[in-house]
Amino acid sequence: MYDFDQAPDRRNGDSLKWNKYAGRDILPLWVADMDFAAPPPVLDALQRRVAQGCLGYPVPWAGLIDTVLGHLQRAYAWSVKPEWLVWLPGLVPGINVACRAVDGDVITATPVYPPFLSAPGLAGKKLAAVPLRLEGDRWGWDFAALEAALTPETRLLLLCHPHNPVGRVWDADELAKLAEFCARHDLMVCSDEIHCDLILEPGLSHTPFATVNAEIARRSITLMAPSKTYNIPGLGCSFAVIPDAALHHRFTGAMRGIVPDANVLGLVAAEAAYRDAEDWRRELIDVLRRNRDRVQSAVAAMPGLRMTPIEATYLAWIDARSLGVADPVAFFEAAGVGLSNGRDFGLPGWVRLNFGCTSKTLDDALARMAAACSGVSAKIHP
Repeated sequence: MYDFDQAPDRRNGDSLKWNKYAGRDILPLWVADMDFAAPPPVLDALQRRVAQGCLGYPVPWAGLIDTVLGHLQRAYAWSVKPEWLVWLPGLVPGINVACRAVDGDVITATPVYPPFLSAPGLAGKKLAAVPLRLEGDRWGWDFAALEAALTPETRLLLLCHPHNPVGRVWDADELAKLAEFCARHDLMVCSDEIHCDLILEPGLSHTPFATVNAEIARRSITLMAPSKTYNIPGLGCSFAVIPDAALHHRFTGAMRGIVPDANVLGLVAAEAAYRDAEDWRRELIDVLRRNRDRVQSAVAAMPGLRMTPIEATYLAWIDARSLGVADPVAFFEAAGVGLSNGRDFGLPGWVRLNFGCTSKTLDDALARMAAACSGVSAKIHP
C-alpha cells in the first residue's frame, strides 16, 4: 500500500540529517531519523488540525489518552491508568528529568545512546558506566561488573530497551535478572523504550520493563514515543508512564518551570499514529527487515568490518577496529558515507549506520563502504 522506495528530497532544506553534509557528496546514515515520509494518516490529521487556524496551548484530550492506553494494552498487554502518564516534549528531556527526580547517583551500561552518558552530569550526579559483555556475536549484561560498580549512593539505573545502538531485544531471563538486581539494590529504573514498536527479528517481542513484576512497576519510569517508529521526531512528543504516585510526583516536580508541554501538533500526530497507522508500521517493519539483512550481508563481505545481529531498531552497530584506520567516521566520510561515531556511545572504533532509508540510498552507501574497505585491504595485503 505504501511506497518506501521513494522519499522526500531533504537536501537544501531544514534537515539536520542532510544539512550536516550540505555541498558534499556524502550520504547521511547517521542520526536516528528515517528518510521516509510520515504515515499518510498522520499527515492528514496534521493538515486537518492546521486548517483549524488556531494553534494555542493544548491539553491532552480524552481521545488521545484512550488511544495511547489502548495501544499499550493491545501491543503489550499493559494496563496503564491515565494518571500514570506524563506528557513530554521529547524522550531526552525525560531522561534528564529522571536523573533529577531520583536522589542519588546513576548507573548504566555502554555502549549506549549518548544522552544516557551526559544526563547524570547535567543533573549533578555521578555516573558509573559498565560495559556490556560481547560474547561471540551477542551482547549481554555483565552482572558481576554492575555489582562492582555500585556505590551506596547509586539509586538510578538507566536502561535502553530495546537497545540503541546494539539492537538487542532483552529477553525474559535478562529482564528478570535486571529486576532482581534493581530490587536487591533499591534502584529506581528509567527505561527508554522508544524503539519498542520496531522489533525486526521474527519470533521476538517487546516486554515493557515495568510489567516484569509489581515491585519493578513501583520503581519504574518508562519513556515511550511515536517519533522513531512513525518518523515524526521533529514534532517533539513523548510520554512517561510512572505507576508509583510518589515517584510520579517527584518526576513532575523536577519538570516544573524547566520542561515545556508537548506541542499541539505532536499530540495530534501521536494520536493518529497509534490509532490509524498500524498498516503503515507493519509495512515499514518488512522494509527495515530487508534493509537490515542487506546491511548484514554486505558488512560480512567487507574486509575489516563485522557487526552483531540487529533484533530491533533501524540502526546497525558495526565494529571497525580491524579496519586499521585511526578514525573510522572520517574514513567513511571520505568514501562518501556519513555514520555515527561509536565514541559518542562510549565505544571508540565502532560506527552506527541508520538503514531507515530507500533501497537506492542504502545500496549506494554500502557500495561506497565496500570499495573503501577493499582499498584499505589491498594496501595491507597487496
